[in-house]
Amino acid sequence: MKSVCVYCGSSNGAKPLYAEAARTFGRALVQADLALVYGGGKVGLMGVIADTVMAEGGRAIGVIPELLVNKEVGHNGLTELHVVPDMHHRKKMMADLSDAFVAMPGGAGTLEELFEVYTWAQLGYHQKAVALLNIDGFYDPLINMLQHTVDEGFMRQTYFDILQIDADPAGLIGKLQRYQPPVSDKWAIKRDAV
Repeated sequence: MKSVCVYCGSSNGAKPLYAEAARTFGRALVQADLALVYGGGKVGLMGVIADTVMAEGGRAIGVIPELLVNKEVGHNGLTELHVVPDMHHRKKMMADLSDAFVAMPGGAGTLEELFEVYTWAQLGYHQKAVALLNIDGFYDPLINMLQHTVDEGFMRQTYFDILQIDADPAGLIGKLQRYQPPVSDKWAIKRDAV
């Protein structure tokens, strides 16, 4: 594993501990010799983690659509900044450049990006780890909802278990490094066996 894609908020959130967690996670990435791949912004948690990685001597690779660069939110102090035409190109490039995916606290965009790569993992489009950095229980309601989908027969426990979860940045990196994808094929089991 050489790089980790991080999805996170373009704001700092309501609690200072979110920004502190972004700094801690940025330092942990550098200590593990992992490059940061992220959305290329200079604002919010995105800017905090990128600034930390760069300050610690690591590599930060941003991928940002032209529209957002034109709104002056692109980060110019990165190892690499790729400007792409739109969000579809952004998400594909970020996925191609990354060996694992982590969602930190964020809003609808963070959740949308998380669920895309999570679904791809379930369908076998990639074998990369997908994870939640569950700062201060931020993702507890989402974790409960996903377990509810298992309990109600809409997702197998195997696919819930793809999602690696930890509140500790270093602990989460360890889980990413040890991750082994499930061997079962989503479509190989009878439909009524969910």
